[in-house]
Amino acid sequence: MPKSQVGLTIEVPTEMVDATFDKVLNRLTSKAKVEGFRPGKAPRALVEARLGPGTIREQVVETMVPEVVRQAMAENSIDPIANPDVEVVELERGRPAKLKATVTVMPEVTLADPSSLSVPAEELKVDDEMLERRLEDVRQPMAEITPVERETRRGDIAVIDVEVEADGQNVPSESRTAMEAELREGVLLPELLAGLLGAFVGDERSVTVAFPESYSEPLLAGKEGTIKATVRGVKEKVLPPLDDELAKQLSDGMYENVDAYREATRKDLEASAKAVSQLARQQAAVKALVDASSVEIPEALIEQEIASHLDSLERSLQRQGLRVDRYLEYLGKTPQQWIDDERPEAEEHVKADLVLNEFAKRENIAPTDDEVTTYIETQAAQDEELKGRAQELARNPTTRRYFTSRLRRVRALDRLAEVAGKSEPKET
Repeated sequence: MPKSQVGLTIEVPTEMVDATFDKVLNRLTSKAKVEGFRPGKAPRALVEARLGPGTIREQVVETMVPEVVRQAMAENSIDPIANPDVEVVELERGRPAKLKATVTVMPEVTLADPSSLSVPAEELKVDDEMLERRLEDVRQPMAEITPVERETRRGDIAVIDVEVEADGQNVPSESRTAMEAELREGVLLPELLAGLLGAFVGDERSVTVAFPESYSEPLLAGKEGTIKATVRGVKEKVLPPLDDELAKQLSDGMYENVDAYREATRKDLEASAKAVSQLARQQAAVKALVDASSVEIPEALIEQEIASHLDSLERSLQRQGLRVDRYLEYLGKTPQQWIDDERPEAEEHVKADLVLNEFAKRENIAPTDDEVTTYIETQAAQDEELKGRAQELARNPTTRRYFTSRLRRVRALDRLAEVAGKSEPKET
């Protein structure tokens, strides 16, 4: 038997067996309709003969077994992660019943020593080029836009018609007419940006793009597609000069001159860079700890994770008016093939969760009720959909458990990033 499963042999006293048979027969008799008798008034022996021993036994199992198994798990301090598999070995009136239950529980994690991991602590540094890009970004909404008759250049706005194909078929949801596309990094896909630079009105450019698994259009997610763009117009953007007056305007009067505004902008960028570096270190530390730890993953947890993936896919498709069966047909996959493809990622997610939970347990990370309440209030204040609902969320047991788990995970990630590895920071 796998380490993540526990076997139980349960003996049910004769008294409980007989009482359950009587209870079931009384219930069936009260509902039985037998010719020659009013509903529920037929003799119990007649009803029993009509139904047969198989039907009655099935009803007894459904009535007695779940509660008996639940009590046995509670008495043995067993916390199941899925419904147990139960075999009824013996069950008849006048004798003790015998059951065998196989219960899947949380597996034991062999956790690696976090301090022994090799986790490079890369720090993102803010340079003058990054600062100038940010100062350009904040002036973008103030730019003057003028049509020009020349080739497209970086920073321009190109008016384009767009068609997208994948697997030889057009993807209608991605088609656009007279779309204004700003030719800047971070705005357009890198492949499309490179393909459009230097184009004149009337030119058609085609680029091949590998769409990420997380792409919002399911028909393109994780696939290679072709984007065809026809240039219909070119517009030039002219940014206003950054002077003291504009610096004061951009900062709502907080800074009187350009130098002070520049310094404040640099500090904001450095704070963001620090947060990005921390996130990167957390991700690297989690990957290193998961890779170095070992755990026997129960099949039940993998199935639950795949079911969660399917639920997310269904919701995404429903928002676009699509059905899962049609989507799989488009992909050329059977449901089982889709499940098989999802399995490796599901296993990775489950292992990461198990390892991180074990780390949190070893570090005694357990937020107090007050800390959870404060966390809920903070999260609600930052989320438009949750604003004003903090008290309601804090009172709901299910929601409270969710936020407790989230806060515990946040703290575990922070702690792991703090203790993992011993390498010195290096600049990038």
